[in-house]
Amino acid sequence: MGFSDVDQLAINTIRILAADATFKANSGHPGAPMGMAPAAHVLFNKIMRFNPKNPKWVNRDRFVLSNGHGCMLQYALLHLYGYDVSIDDLKAFRTVDSITPGHPEAHDTPGVEVTTGPLGQGISNAVGLAIAQAHTAAVFNKPGFDLIDNYTYCFLGDGCLMEGVSAEACSLAGHLQLGNLIAVWDDNHITIDGDTNQAFTEDVLKRYESYGWHVLTVEDGDHDLAGIEAAIKKAQEVKDKPTLIQLKTTIGFGSKQQGTHGVHGSPLKADDIKQLKEKFGFNPEQSFVVPQEVYDICHKAAAAGAAAEEEWNKLFAKYGEQYKAEHDELARRLRGDLPEGWEKHLPTYTPADAAVASRKLSETVLNKIFEAVPELVGGSADLTGSNLTRWKGAIDFQPPATGLGTYAGRYIRFGVREHGMGAILNGMAAYGTVIPYGGTFLNFVSYAAGAVRLSALSRVRVIWVATHDSIGLGEDGPTHQPIETLTHFRALPNCMVWRPADGNETSAAYYVALVSKHTPSILALSRQNLPQLEGSVIDKAIKGGYVIHEQEGADITLVSTGSEVCICIDAVKVLAEKHNIKARVVSMPCFEVFDTQPKEYQLSVLPDGIPSLSVEVMSTMGWERYTHEQFGLNRFGVSGAYKDIYKKFEFTPEGVAKRAVATVNFWKNVPNIRSPINRAFQQIL
Repeated sequence: MGFSDVDQLAINTIRILAADATFKANSGHPGAPMGMAPAAHVLFNKIMRFNPKNPKWVNRDRFVLSNGHGCMLQYALLHLYGYDVSIDDLKAFRTVDSITPGHPEAHDTPGVEVTTGPLGQGISNAVGLAIAQAHTAAVFNKPGFDLIDNYTYCFLGDGCLMEGVSAEACSLAGHLQLGNLIAVWDDNHITIDGDTNQAFTEDVLKRYESYGWHVLTVEDGDHDLAGIEAAIKKAQEVKDKPTLIQLKTTIGFGSKQQGTHGVHGSPLKADDIKQLKEKFGFNPEQSFVVPQEVYDICHKAAAAGAAAEEEWNKLFAKYGEQYKAEHDELARRLRGDLPEGWEKHLPTYTPADAAVASRKLSETVLNKIFEAVPELVGGSADLTGSNLTRWKGAIDFQPPATGLGTYAGRYIRFGVREHGMGAILNGMAAYGTVIPYGGTFLNFVSYAAGAVRLSALSRVRVIWVATHDSIGLGEDGPTHQPIETLTHFRALPNCMVWRPADGNETSAAYYVALVSKHTPSILALSRQNLPQLEGSVIDKAIKGGYVIHEQEGADITLVSTGSEVCICIDAVKVLAEKHNIKARVVSMPCFEVFDTQPKEYQLSVLPDGIPSLSVEVMSTMGWERYTHEQFGLNRFGVSGAYKDIYKKFEFTPEGVAKRAVATVNFWKNVPNIRSPINRAFQQIL
């Protein structure tokens, strides 16, 4: 396909829109959009398949801007191709409540697939999108029905290539032979600090070759439109390797500062924009101008995408005639509905059942629901035998050529790559056909904190199976024993942190995690055995906090989570028999869910008039919102058998009773004790 003057005009229009928007906002990054405009035009106009009128069409090609600071490139494209992004939205770039924020956010802007900005995350999300595509295709495609055959395209910069998370994800992508993933590296030799020769002189192509990627180079990314198109088409032909295209560009092309870091993160000056517009044949007195012939060429490509979706809809309908069960299953997933009655498979327990570690209880849940929830796909970061994340008979997600599994397999071997796994899970969730989960030790979810934060910000359903949740893991010692981790993630908006106390609470955690479509969850699970508790039921636990042991005329409320709830229940007897103190016990498996309950309910759990004491073998920070006094661990743990460690730190029935007595004595002369729930204003949720 040849290129015309209109193609060049479209490219220059993108450049000028980026310059105008950053200038108007007096903020932003014009350099990358100006340098990447030729590749973006070729990709969107000549290669990609998408329908702006239905940005959620499942078989659309996915585009990820990993170097998200260059988002005016993406916003300009979305506008030109007819997505619901107006010229006024471009004018509102980086202003409050606009749909064109300073970095792309998936839930804000139609056409943005994943939230990017923290470097390295986007390319790692792209790996997740490609995994989900390969899996969905393997499950649903049939002879003559290539329902799912889209590509994932990703633009990334030097900064993305420096971040370790991209190395983790790209290493796995090479192993998995994801031929549906094509990444375009904006090789402009510039980062914020200046020329990359100051800190980044490795041979990137050799590195990616060693990962198992197919690598290509386009020497003149500023002008060689035919070369860019040929490289992408060549990448499409390689079915058993992801491709990295080295695209040599000039940052800020056309600016007086082109090729320098001065055009990376600052708007162009007025005189520079003037000469830029004159050079490209635009009126320097006008801003945010799009020539009609540019709209025409872009809308023509968009119309072809709409026609492709129409053909796909016909194919899907025909597919339904021959493969009704598979058709209905895919349609259900695309609606976002869980299978009818899946929750009936969640295990329930009574106090007569054996004591079991909650990591083992989690494994039982997975074994019970894996057939009922076929979109559940996940794995572990090389801790399968410890996290217990693999159900019986699971097939691994692997390239068929390896003989290790198939792309239809639902269990992923992430390798020792926690951060990469987290970012990949975000991409998988964004694809729209699977619910991803990943396992590691709770302490090492902190390795992936950047990805977890983006899960929450992106409002995606990702589940972390985080075992070895406390000093109770024992001999591995302080390097593995989380202290601050729960506090950190409880402080993260839109993230549920669950620490179940027994089997029913573990089932409740999975229930809420799976039905919460727009919220990630971290399930903190024990290594040590926990008894099945009297008073624990799924219906109560799904409220996030509930009274597990009620006591009329109580002198104190003990509030706890996870492995310490049973200790508190045992402390009730010690308090009654040795100190003549009546205690009630509250289990609080999830702060975030409890916070959404009506205040009346919260006060029934944590009432006025009774002092309360929290008990959790973690940092006490954050517990002040719920209890008057806190018993926790504001220091690192120690190495040893878990019972000996609990004894050392007095997390025993006697140790809890000792602190409960001190709490009762301290508060006994305080009139009108208020529950910490009662505040001048409720926290903004």
